[in-house]
Amino acid sequence: QMTQEQCPHRNNVQSSEKPHVYKVGIYGWRKRCLYFFVLLLMILILVNLALTIWILKVMNFTIEGMGTLRITQKGLKLEGDSEFLQPLYAKEIQSRPGNPLFLQSSKNVSVNILDGKNQLLTQLVAGSHGVRARGKMLEVKSNAGKLLFSADDQEVVVGAERLRVMGAEGAVFSNSVETPHVRAEPFKELRLESPTRSLSMEAPKGVQILAEAGDIQATCRSNLLLESKDGEITLDAKKIKLLRLPEGKASSSVSRQTVFEVCVCPNGKLFLSQAGTGSTCQINNNVCL
Repeated sequence: QMTQEQCPHRNNVQSSEKPHVYKVGIYGWRKRCLYFFVLLLMILILVNLALTIWILKVMNFTIEGMGTLRITQKGLKLEGDSEFLQPLYAKEIQSRPGNPLFLQSSKNVSVNILDGKNQLLTQLVAGSHGVRARGKMLEVKSNAGKLLFSADDQEVVVGAERLRVMGAEGAVFSNSVETPHVRAEPFKELRLESPTRSLSMEAPKGVQILAEAGDIQATCRSNLLLESKDGEITLDAKKIKLLRLPEGKASSSVSRQTVFEVCVCPNGKLFLSQAGTGSTCQINNNVCL
């Protein structure tokens, strides 16, 4: 083994060497670029935060909802006017208690009812040309639940106590009308008219025409026929006037009188014949020819 005195040269070498220092980090232009990007990132974060706060303030975001939109346990609640640019799907739409519900559109408002196959069942369209409804049946009821109007493919039912037609031309029916009672308003005339075709009134148990405070007038251009197949025709009045009946030609020897008798031809035609001591119908029957 070598002692310390034997290696003086080695100790002198070690004492003459200085320790080396290694610097760790970013210096120079790299450090300045890093600080610049950190500062830019902080500015962007502040701008983003400010914009977010501004949007929340403008849109009125709260815990309950956004703006006039409120989220409740029953659904969504809108206060004020709302505009929908796309179709709205909802189970129920109602206004606030005590306030009306307005639906407004620049073109039309359509309500469609679809089935499970997306086929149209019922449709209600309110547009500039009017209101159009489409469906299997239409019903209108009162507040008490009484049927006022009903329409389907088979029939139209009017459940009101009175049907009033206010038009000057009245009501026009292309086919038959079945009703138990036809009556005009008080102090108004009732007129049944068929301008180009015939008018028929039929009932299995009879047809009654009654005017309690006025006259009944039947006017026609051709023939007026009163026919009873199995019964009789009764004219019951204090006075019965048969105007414009033809008169039979009387002989010149018979004096002119103002008393006539009513004669009946075999064909049912009536004519007047001057009364005499006996019947003069046989003498003046030339009207029957």
